[in-house]
Amino acid sequence: MGYIEKLKEKLKDISKYHQIMSLMHWDLETGAPERSFEYASNTLGELSGKIYRMETSEEMGDLINKLTQKNEYDNLSENDKRIVDLVKKDYERYRKLPEEFVKDLTKTTSNAQKYWVEARKNNDFSIFQPYLEKIVKMSIQQAEYLGYDGNRYDALLDMYEPGMKTKELKGIIEDLKIRLVDFVNDLTEKGTKPEEDFLFEKYDLNKQKEISIKVLELMSYNFKAGRLDVAAHPFTIRINPGDVRITTRYQEKDIRDSFFSTVHEGGHALYEQGISNEFVDTPLYDGASMGIHESQSRFWENILGRSYDFWKYFYPEMQKTFDQLKDVSVEDFYKAINIVEKSLIRVDADEVTYNLHVMLRFEIEEALINERIKVEDLPKIWNEKMKEYLDIVPENDSVGVLQDVHWAHGSFGYFPSYMLGNLFSAQFYHKMKEEIPDYDKMIRRGDFSSILNWLRSNIHKHGKKYEPNELLRKVTGEKLNVDYFMDYLKEKYSKVYKL
Repeated sequence: MGYIEKLKEKLKDISKYHQIMSLMHWDLETGAPERSFEYASNTLGELSGKIYRMETSEEMGDLINKLTQKNEYDNLSENDKRIVDLVKKDYERYRKLPEEFVKDLTKTTSNAQKYWVEARKNNDFSIFQPYLEKIVKMSIQQAEYLGYDGNRYDALLDMYEPGMKTKELKGIIEDLKIRLVDFVNDLTEKGTKPEEDFLFEKYDLNKQKEISIKVLELMSYNFKAGRLDVAAHPFTIRINPGDVRITTRYQEKDIRDSFFSTVHEGGHALYEQGISNEFVDTPLYDGASMGIHESQSRFWENILGRSYDFWKYFYPEMQKTFDQLKDVSVEDFYKAINIVEKSLIRVDADEVTYNLHVMLRFEIEEALINERIKVEDLPKIWNEKMKEYLDIVPENDSVGVLQDVHWAHGSFGYFPSYMLGNLFSAQFYHKMKEEIPDYDKMIRRGDFSSILNWLRSNIHKHGKKYEPNELLRKVTGEKLNVDYFMDYLKEKYSKVYKL
């Protein structure tokens, strides 16, 4: 057995432990009894320690050393070279982190979710504050262990968006922020706001679930390799190559929430289900980055899922299911689900204001990690930022600083992926329309096969074979260009708002 085969055997063993942890994480977020959290968190901590020891063992280091010798490396296939490069990067990263730190971080974040839920339920940030303080402290320590050249936040950002630097991200935000704020003001001050009251009547939860299943089937989500459940904060998780699970949530008085949450998570799941099977049990069996992953979910949720052509096809199904919509035209429904408003909740935000929510979070967490602000001041800082960006102030912590679970998970550096996903998706969409001439007509027929095939062949199947910027260039022929996103917004929303 050659060195690369030995490495793949080790990776297969590590993959089994990741599958166990994924199943446990899914269970904790979808209905595990409250008293199980402490025990499960300890188990997850021990499992993360086991994975750490496997990934940083002397034997692993020896294999990496042998495989990176020029005569050995040059004879590897391109895919195997990429596997070695990624394993080496992870090995060097994990070796910088003490095992006890890795275990403690996993235990702390697994347990913190319970207190985030309690704080949100009771509208009281102080319940979650001590746990978040520990997570922030540990995240700072993690960044110090990993090391960085310029900004401490870079060390955490790289875990979700490889190659992206804080300085580059601030440049993108600076370019986008002014243009977005001006466009939002034009729409809300000069445009004609559509009617939307019918969206907030009482909609049967069981019928909402039926619609969720139907739209996932329409998207070609494979229910034989996944399932749909309910969670407080919708997410998608891969348990193993044959099991990619989706969660959503339902509100009686907002028909949009479950539908667009489901479609969003369906986009993530299609990516996971579309990665080439030849990459199973290797680092290539993953998305290129969280930004690329978000580009897939945001494409299905917004660019396709909020388009007029989609609703021209799917709206009769909604009218058949919900009597509340029988006298509402497809044109009025389409305009209602595309209303632009300065709102409190990120996950409910429209396409135009959404990135402003993300920018706000990035500014706060970057300041936290660089110790320019304190956790105890977060509710006040959050409200000030909301006033600055969206000219509104949350009435309580639950719809303010406590609305997202990410910090309870220790996911500092993740939020920018949402914004980058929007930008990537618009650029991919522009290229897709060039290469699928009858794109609009196909959507009106409910035929998404060519669209999914395009995504499969250009993005999904490659998994983590390419760095995100490399993949973007291969697919679109150029680096990230914010203009595609702004052009898409202006073309669509100027019509909706009759500007």
